[in-house]
Amino acid sequence: MRIARAGRHDWEEPCISGVRGSGAIFFSGCPLGCVFCQNREISRMGAGKAVSAGRLREIIAELEQSGVHNINLVTAGHFAPMVSEALEDGPRIPVVWNSSAYESVETLKTLEGKVQIYLPDLKYSDSSLAERYSGAPDYFQTAAAAILEMYRQRGPYVLDGDGIMKSGVIIRHLILPNAVRNSIGVLEWIADNFAPGEVMLSLMSQYVPCGDLEPFPEINRRINEEEYEAVEKKLRELGIEDGYLQDLISAEESYIPEFNLEGV
Repeated sequence: MRIARAGRHDWEEPCISGVRGSGAIFFSGCPLGCVFCQNREISRMGAGKAVSAGRLREIIAELEQSGVHNINLVTAGHFAPMVSEALEDGPRIPVVWNSSAYESVETLKTLEGKVQIYLPDLKYSDSSLAERYSGAPDYFQTAAAAILEMYRQRGPYVLDGDGIMKSGVIIRHLILPNAVRNSIGVLEWIADNFAPGEVMLSLMSQYVPCGDLEPFPEINRRINEEEYEAVEKKLRELGIEDGYLQDLISAEESYIPEFNLEGV
């Protein structure tokens, strides 16, 4: 497997990064082909270093010793067998599975008991947008099934006395330009499938145009205030209160780490 960076990461949700940071390991490659990907250097262009399961186990131990709150495995699904091997007799701190949710239930079952926190995206409810922007018309069905499996494994989220997550599921959704209906569909699915106190939602406004978006002019801009307010209004109407809502001013490229093989 290939890893592009391993180190403290302070830009996750507050219950993940806390005050000591999250021990994030960024894996190269991705099962999706998102045209707006911010991490294309590693998702498409192959940046990274080949490592064994044994070396990954060492990296995890080094991060744990550094004092981070958790081990954060970013887009590791396509290396699941080797990652699962590395997690045998795993760390004493929680392991976070940080993914696009475009992965099979069968893969997730191999991680049961080894992952304490699931941090999946739910990018689309609209299959036509999933096909146009990520080449995955079956995204919603696949991701929905994956998230239900994640919840089956971990159950309602658990925070410690300092507000740091110890176990559970946080569903992320990134609002896209000209796609309010898509975001509303995602929120409706969450409200239909989970009761208050079961999962957390991280509703993100940080979309920044990346890559060659000339063929996709409708998303070649940040989201505007009208779009943000429409999605926020639906969030309130549905009564979803567990989690985080990013301010509109959060659309900055500073969230993108430098993939310089640090810690690998």
